[in-house]
Amino acid sequence: VKLLIGCNIQVDLWQPSSVALIQHGSSVDVHVGRSSTQQLKTHLHQEDIYYTVLISDLQAEVEKQTQSGSSRGRRSEVQYDYDVYHSLDEIQSWMMMMNRTHTQLVEMFSVGTSYEGRPLYVLQVGGMRRRPSKPAVWMDCGVHAREWIGPAFCQWFVKEALNSYHYDPVMRRLMNQFNFFIMPVFNVDGYHYSWTTDRFWRKTRSRSPKFHCRGADANRNWKVRWCDGASPHPCDETYCGSGPESEPEVRAVAAFLRRHRKRVKAYISIHAYAQMILYPYSYKATPIPKLSCVDSAARRAAMAIYSAYGVRYRYGPASSTLYVSSGSSMDWAYKNGISYAFAFELRDTGYFGFLLPESLIRPTCTETTRAVRAIASSLLKKCR
Repeated sequence: VKLLIGCNIQVDLWQPSSVALIQHGSSVDVHVGRSSTQQLKTHLHQEDIYYTVLISDLQAEVEKQTQSGSSRGRRSEVQYDYDVYHSLDEIQSWMMMMNRTHTQLVEMFSVGTSYEGRPLYVLQVGGMRRRPSKPAVWMDCGVHAREWIGPAFCQWFVKEALNSYHYDPVMRRLMNQFNFFIMPVFNVDGYHYSWTTDRFWRKTRSRSPKFHCRGADANRNWKVRWCDGASPHPCDETYCGSGPESEPEVRAVAAFLRRHRKRVKAYISIHAYAQMILYPYSYKATPIPKLSCVDSAARRAAMAIYSAYGVRYRYGPASSTLYVSSGSSMDWAYKNGISYAFAFELRDTGYFGFLLPESLIRPTCTETTRAVRAIASSLLKKCR
């Protein structure tokens, strides 16, 4: 979202994701170019609006992250560094390595191709994974390109699941009971673009025949109240697309989940940032049926996160806990029979925003792994 403040100050809106979601008295996170910084400060002062500079040199922080990931060798699983962010090529090479070195527990496949022709890879992780009717948990990361902690977490979770399978009875039981379908990078085109061109790119990279702006919000493009609470304008960050499932990435994942809807018992989508665990609905305030079951799973997940480092996550319906939006994958999953549907907003609450330092990858992923385990364990309990 590009927001004009005053007459001629252009800023990049980080939180919330749309101008329409800004409320009186709420905080707003914006990114502004160096040449406009002083002008923005003057304008805010004149309007008596309190502000704090969280990151004074954004470019320096960007360079730290993009350079560290590519500067280390990645020839084997032992050498792979889970404490840095990785490019799309590195992540896909890592997926192939996992598939090659853990043949009994991992299977790699593609659910389709992106707008720019990249494969949409998924890892199936689980003990006894070839059981055709085995229940499953779906988890995707990297729906919004600039949220790099998402793909980092999906990789971390796979690593932890495989490494602990042989000695951790809880993880072994979960992997024997469920197959985990894990998609480290949903929005492959956008994620690649965030590494090569625009670190803060959010959308997909599809083209519109009538507009020069590219891409749609892959979390506003699902066929559930499509474009009812999103933007119809192609240049907006929350653009809902030309139609429901217009984005090939969304269409491919939706088709896969439809085919496996009887098996998939939980849907988890990893985002950043806000430190929240959200469940349906996003598009309306009405409570879902069996609310206590889903709310209990979210509460256990929040407690699991807190147990690691004392970090507090809010949890509840997305419409009241975060904001109202439509066309989300979580609502779609719920509407298509996946009762346990969640969206995580990982660290932090705004100090670093989309530039979560690499030093925080490990604690963030450690606590989130506990939360996913808690949700998967909740599926094994009888809740009526």
